[in-house]
Amino acid sequence: MAYDKIPDSVIEAVLRHHDIVETVGKYVHLSKLGKYMKGLCPFHSEKTPSFTVTPEKQIFYCYGCGKGGNSIKFIEEIEEYSFPEAVRYLAEEAGIPVTWSGQQNKQSSAEVAAREKVIEAHELTAKLYHYLLMNTTHGQPALEYLRSRGVTDKQIDHFMIGYAPPEWDTLVRFLLKREFDADLMEKGGLLVAKQDGSGYIDRFRDRIMFPIWNRDGKTIALAGRMLGEGQPKYLNSPETMLFNKSRNFYNFHHSRPAMRKSRRIVLFEGYMDVIKAWSAGVNNGVATMGTALTDEHAALLSRNVDEAILCYDGDSAGQAAVLKSIPILEKVGLRVQVAMLPKGMDPDEYIEAHGANAFMRETIEHPVSVTKFKLIYAKKSHILLEEEGQKNYLLEAVRIIAELDSPTEREFYLKDLSREFEFSLDSLKQDCFQQRQKLQKMKPQGDNNDNSWNNGRNENRNENRRASSAPPVLPAYQVAERRLLAQMLQDVDTAKTVHAKLGEAFNVEDHAALAAYLYAYYALGHDPDVSRFIASLQDDRLERTAASILMMDDEFPFDEHLLVEYIKEIQKVPRFREIEHKKEEMVRAERSGDMLLAAQIASEIIALERQLKGRQDDRF
Repeated sequence: MAYDKIPDSVIEAVLRHHDIVETVGKYVHLSKLGKYMKGLCPFHSEKTPSFTVTPEKQIFYCYGCGKGGNSIKFIEEIEEYSFPEAVRYLAEEAGIPVTWSGQQNKQSSAEVAAREKVIEAHELTAKLYHYLLMNTTHGQPALEYLRSRGVTDKQIDHFMIGYAPPEWDTLVRFLLKREFDADLMEKGGLLVAKQDGSGYIDRFRDRIMFPIWNRDGKTIALAGRMLGEGQPKYLNSPETMLFNKSRNFYNFHHSRPAMRKSRRIVLFEGYMDVIKAWSAGVNNGVATMGTALTDEHAALLSRNVDEAILCYDGDSAGQAAVLKSIPILEKVGLRVQVAMLPKGMDPDEYIEAHGANAFMRETIEHPVSVTKFKLIYAKKSHILLEEEGQKNYLLEAVRIIAELDSPTEREFYLKDLSREFEFSLDSLKQDCFQQRQKLQKMKPQGDNNDNSWNNGRNENRNENRRASSAPPVLPAYQVAERRLLAQMLQDVDTAKTVHAKLGEAFNVEDHAALAAYLYAYYALGHDPDVSRFIASLQDDRLERTAASILMMDDEFPFDEHLLVEYIKEIQKVPRFREIEHKKEEMVRAERSGDMLLAAQIASEIIALERQLKGRQDDRF
């Protein structure tokens, strides 16, 4: 159940230090509503706030997606941490000494030890390559190349840029001398096994090296740019136990403070773009690593920012990549804009040619809307000097504008088209109206569709209204079980009474499990503390169930009489189920013609019903 190497005292200290409202409030805009705090859920798409924080109980719960728990659980979910990672993160923030490994068994301890060893090797490798770049004759050509590209020594130090020499075994000798296991280093992506099985060689040779960090600033991979001619121009570490290029960004940990403060991210295509843009003042810039933007990338961004600016290369491939990235980012609820660059130029080249101030002023500070970009991109596909080209462009432009929900935005762009081509605004409006009718017929109904997301950080996001649905009506015994547990979670005496009279005989499996854990929790001498109890569960489903129960209205009546009635209601269920089972047996006997067996079963049913009635009539 628990990660026994994390002391209970540490978990309690972490929960005491991190108030649930402050913890959640760093990610979600919360508004006070009576004794609760409400906001739009950061974990799923919704228009009406269903995400609730209860300061008194130090828990959160979303009525829409069912996620719930305490401060530790929230950090687990929002940062995609394991329980030990979340505790470690919160403990470090609180200045609580981290002296445990936080693992459950020998196998996972070995896995963690291997991961830590690979990270250590990457950290040392990055330092080695940086030293070779800055302090050796081997690295001089690479250093001169970087300086010729306008990269300063300060930037080289900040981004730990390095150089891998052309020899086949520089890193092999370096790591083996420090007693790193060569096989593990191969699995970690630093070395490559020779085909004849006789040993290992360096993965990166004669390349300018860029360390890739995880969100905590630990080196988990490397990227190398070829210094001379040849292919591939860029070579990344392979997928490893540490590195997944579809879930990591270059420079994410450096840019995180700025992106969190501004709620905005600037997306580039290359490492040099990020580095040069950083020198221009773009401290919230990141880049993907040899892969197109993925849903995983977008999900990571949506937990940190509200807006994304795409600053890709100005060539056809870069602009096509922008077009593909827009729906991926919009799908997770981000407001998207595009920083336009002259045709054929990338951000690095633009800064080199026009300077940092012009880059900030002309591109980053004045991006265009998605619609404007789509219109510009569409225009390139038509010969506007010809009448046919103009007509086809106008029809495509109207289709683009028709996708906008705002009548004001539609009119704004239609007027632009009308002025630019001296074409009737009324005709454009009529075509736009027809296109919108077609779109409405094709549009899926309800919230949570593939093109709509709202995590509550921006009110202007394009989304559909969630179809309203009444909460399901629970059977009486389930209501009884939930209300008993709600009281037991907050009162030891109630828990003791239920333990003596009912034990773990709850009819819902999760309720029975919660009761068992709660009895054990109180048996250890703990006082009622719902946040601490949830931390002890270490089971995602049970944590959600407990949070859901605790979010029930506290105003429902509860006294000794109701406690008795709830227990009786719960105890009736197995009898009812047995009677129903007997009735099914009787029907099968009748259908098979065995009337004697059917009569015998009927007698058993009558006896069971009398017992049940007797139990209902008895005083508890």
